[in-house]
Amino acid sequence: MVLIPLLVLLIHLASCILVGSQNFTFSTFDSSSCENRGNLICLGSVSCANGSLTITPDEVQETSLVGRVLFRYPILAWPSSFSTTFTIRITSGSKLSGDGMAFIIAQDDKPPPPDSYGSYIGLMDPSTEGGFFRQLAVEFDTYKNPRDIDKNHIAIDTIDVEHPVAVRSLTDVGIDLKSGKNIRIQIDYDGLKKILQVHVAYADEPMVSFLKQMIAMEDTVPQQAYVGFTGSTGPISETHQILDWNFTLYALPEDSLSQGIGGSKPTIVLHILIPTLVVLAFAAMLILAAARRRRNARCEGWRDIEKLAKNAANAPKFFTYRQLAKATRGFNKENLLGIGGFGSVYKGILPNSTIAVKKINATSSQGEKEYLAEICTIGRLRHKNLVQLLGWCHDRKQLLLVYEYMPNGSLDRYIGKEFLNWQTRFKILSGLASVLLYLHEECDNLVVHRDVKPNNVMLDSNYNAHLGDFGLARLLGDDAFVTTMVAGTIGYLAPEVSYTGRATPESDVYSFGMVVLEVVCGRRSGGVMEEFSLVDTVWSLHEKGALVSCVDHALRGRCDEEQVRRSLVVGLACLNPNQMERPKMRKVVQVFLNGDEPLMEVPLARPTEVCLSLPSSSAELGCFRVSGGGSPDEITIQYDTK
Repeated sequence: MVLIPLLVLLIHLASCILVGSQNFTFSTFDSSSCENRGNLICLGSVSCANGSLTITPDEVQETSLVGRVLFRYPILAWPSSFSTTFTIRITSGSKLSGDGMAFIIAQDDKPPPPDSYGSYIGLMDPSTEGGFFRQLAVEFDTYKNPRDIDKNHIAIDTIDVEHPVAVRSLTDVGIDLKSGKNIRIQIDYDGLKKILQVHVAYADEPMVSFLKQMIAMEDTVPQQAYVGFTGSTGPISETHQILDWNFTLYALPEDSLSQGIGGSKPTIVLHILIPTLVVLAFAAMLILAAARRRRNARCEGWRDIEKLAKNAANAPKFFTYRQLAKATRGFNKENLLGIGGFGSVYKGILPNSTIAVKKINATSSQGEKEYLAEICTIGRLRHKNLVQLLGWCHDRKQLLLVYEYMPNGSLDRYIGKEFLNWQTRFKILSGLASVLLYLHEECDNLVVHRDVKPNNVMLDSNYNAHLGDFGLARLLGDDAFVTTMVAGTIGYLAPEVSYTGRATPESDVYSFGMVVLEVVCGRRSGGVMEEFSLVDTVWSLHEKGALVSCVDHALRGRCDEEQVRRSLVVGLACLNPNQMERPKMRKVVQVFLNGDEPLMEVPLARPTEVCLSLPSSSAELGCFRVSGGGSPDEITIQYDTK
């Protein structure tokens, strides 16, 4: 019981020993704000008039503009927490406009790079891209560049604008950046939990939590940094305005925890300082004990991996960070093969082989958890159509995985872009089906991959398919499903997963069906909810008895039409919204390997109900049937007990 008053005192003292705060408010802006003695540094195309800051003006004759405005005095970026709110308005005189603006924590108060207009949003330019920049940006992007999800999204950038650490379309919450309406933004950073959260809404509506990302600020920006805004246009104009701005920062204790405590009377110093030191010492003991327990638990995980490596045949070997850094030339940008959900993949050269090194993203909130899952999952699996895990590294607080190198990259590079003949496509689909059968039925424990998509299908020198990226995979024992937060990729997720959060072998089958359609038709799916999506097109032609006509135009007259038809039937069967009517992967493999194998039955018309297998209050299974038209307002849900 003695711990309770001590902890209460500790909580009270914690609120008193913060080493300082910074805050400022601009309810409006006037011309003096940007003058030499003002509180703002206005650079580039920034101007101040009518109570607002204009980052880039909407003048047709003025294009490729860059503007940046910073609070004149640096902030303590870490260790600290902050909250900032501001109102923006983006307008354009035409339907075509760009490129966007951003809230920025900059490494210095210098002007933006000279050629940082257009898609660089004033953050960097082609000559400095990939250089050593220590900045954080929350961008409000209004132009769809090749790597963007759309022309109306918010993204969080650290290294560069090409590879945001988090991104989401504002269309999800019914907000249009270019509507000309006032949009309210709130950005909060918790320096203890290292979480950056973005809230957004039209000015007259309640805020909604929109984007959340783990950010280690000390690894991202200098300790003394500048906050402000940046914006740019390209060949078409657009106005970016700031209407008001509030910023509040709370510094967290670092070294001089007792700084500022005391007074003119020694008695006051003793009454405050001694209890504080006692409580802090006790708290330190508790923290060290908790840290030791966490470290021991983590070490158990590494010991399990080392035991696996020692006992398994052809087990993955341990690499040092120095070995992998040398192989990848210091993780040089020129060696970058791609960026996935949990990190970047680099090409590496060892004395006797070429490898691919996956470097786990330090900002991933589940990086170590997913890393352990990937080692433990792949380390015990052996199949010719799996990406082979060669080794791993947990050195210098870095998490890395080493794979065999796939010279032809991932399958998504070819769909609708580079030509693959029919024999190669059929071989890829057969190999992918074979490895999913292995995961679902033939290995020691059932494995649900949970993210089957072309990006995770790698091609070797002979264009054989190898399924990789097991960062989301789960080993399952007696249970036939795993319940977690929804994981996977939109467009490849089975419909029941969105409702139940459960990944099953049947949800992998659904994802496989989408890949089949993409490979045969030579186009990306675009998602089942998109108007005139790939799934809509194939079902429509199936209903008309013209299924083979949806084959990739590049293959017409150059493919086995019966194999094409059978493959498309397999794809549609796998995409059945009722998970209980999808085929097993064993049946799929039999159809691919044997041209005389009877096909699974596929209804003439596209099914319009989703059957969700859920435990009911009794021992039986219940079904939610979701049916209706294409509009969410038309959907009805009915619960039935089987």
